[in-house]
Amino acid sequence: MHSKLPGSFSELEQWLNERRVTEIECLVPDLTGVARGKILPREKFTEDRGMRLPEGIVAIGVTGEFPASGPYYDVIGPTDRDMHLQPDPTTTRIVPWATDPTAQVIHDCFDREGRLIPYAPRSVLRRVCQLYADQGWSPVVAPELEFYLIERSVDPNMPLKPPRGRSGRSETSRQAYSIDAVNEFDPLFEDIYDYCEQMELNVDTLIHEVGAGQMEINFFHDHPLGLADEVFFFKRTIREAALRHEMYATFMAKPMANEPGSAMHVHQSITEVATGRNIFSNDDGSPSQAFYWFIGGLQRYVPAAMALFAPYVNSYRRLVRSNAAPINIQWGVDNRTVGIRAPVATPASRRIENRVIGADANPYVALAATLACGYLGITKQIEPSPECRGDAYLGDYQLPRSLGEALALLRDEADLAEVLGQDFITIYSEIKEVEHAEFMKVISPWEREHLLLHV
Repeated sequence: MHSKLPGSFSELEQWLNERRVTEIECLVPDLTGVARGKILPREKFTEDRGMRLPEGIVAIGVTGEFPASGPYYDVIGPTDRDMHLQPDPTTTRIVPWATDPTAQVIHDCFDREGRLIPYAPRSVLRRVCQLYADQGWSPVVAPELEFYLIERSVDPNMPLKPPRGRSGRSETSRQAYSIDAVNEFDPLFEDIYDYCEQMELNVDTLIHEVGAGQMEINFFHDHPLGLADEVFFFKRTIREAALRHEMYATFMAKPMANEPGSAMHVHQSITEVATGRNIFSNDDGSPSQAFYWFIGGLQRYVPAAMALFAPYVNSYRRLVRSNAAPINIQWGVDNRTVGIRAPVATPASRRIENRVIGADANPYVALAATLACGYLGITKQIEPSPECRGDAYLGDYQLPRSLGEALALLRDEADLAEVLGQDFITIYSEIKEVEHAEFMKVISPWEREHLLLHV
C-alpha cells in the first residue's frame, strides 16, 4: 500500500526521518532528460534547502557540448551565472537500488530574482500548464513509453542485438503482446516492478511490443508535470535495473535497423476545473468543438514542433512508411496509421493520442509541446482536416524528414515560441544545431561500404 508522498517541507522532513535517509540526490532534468545535480548529506540538504548550479547545466546537449557563440549567449549570458535550485517536495522518492538509505528529489530552477529559468525543461511545462489554468482548465495526460532491452555492448561501432532471456536464446522473431516473451525476462521485470512500487510510480501495464526485445510501459492518466517526473524517474530506474541483469535498456528512437522504432504515445484530454467535466465531450456525449480544435492545433503545429518530439538525428529513422510510426498529421478514430488518433472511449474519457513523439524525447519538453499545439488549436479555433478512415501510409509525408529541416520549422513558428517561450526555443535550437554539427563529422559504415570504391 502506497504511503502519502510529502506535499510540504515539514512533511518532507518527516518522510525522510521515517525512512532514516542519510543522503539526498538533488536532481534537475536537462534538455536531454539527463539527471544533473549533486548528492548531499541529509543534514546539508535540510540546512540549505536547495543548492546552486551554473545555468548552463540545464542547457547542455547530449554530447556535453555548448555553442561557442551566437544567440545562445544572448540568452544565457557569458558569465556562467548561478541558478538557484529549489526542491519540489512532491517529487521525493526513495532510491531503491542505493546501498545506504537515499532519497531523490527533483528541483526547479530559479534566477537570483526568484524567476523560473525559462529554458529549464520543467519550467517550460509549468508555463504551459499555467496557460491552461488561466483558462480554467486542467490538462490530463497518459504516456505509453516503448523501449528496447539489448545485449550489453561496449563498442559503439557494433550493431546492437536483443539480449538473451532465461532460455539462453535471443529473440529473432516478432513477439507482439507475447506473454512468454515477457516471461523470458521475469527476473528483470520483478525488480522493475519492485523498484516502481518502492518509488510509488504511477505505472499501469507492461506489454511486449512488436520489436525483438521491445517492451512498453503504460502510465495512468494524471497531471502533466507529475507524469513527466514519473517518466524521468522511470527511465533512470529501468536503466539501472537492466544493468543489474547484465543488459541495457535503451530509449533510442531506432536502436536496431531492422526493428520498429520506439515511441512515447501521449493520450491527452482537458478537464474543466470548475465542473470536473471533460471539455472534449458535449452534454449529449458527442465530440465537442474543443475536441476538433485541439486536433486542428496538433495538425497545424506538430510539423514545427517535430524537433521537440524527435530531438536527434536518429529520431527520424523511426518515422518511415508502414513501420508502426506515423509519417503524417492525419487524424482518425481507432486508426493506428495516423499521427493523431482518437481511441474509442466513453464521453467522459474522450481523449486524443499524439503518436508522433519518440521515446527519446525529453518528457517535460514533449508534454509541453503537444499541449501547446492543442492549446493553440483551441484558442485560435483551428478546424481539423476531414477524418482519415483508411490507411494513412498511402498518403504523402507531412512531417520533416531530418533534424535540420525540423529545426528550421521550429525557428520560424512564432506561435509556438509565444507559448513555450522564445528563450527556450533559442536555447533548444542552438543546442540541437551543435549536436547536428557533431553528427555530421561522423563517417558512417554505409558511406564506407558504398562510396569508398564506387564514386
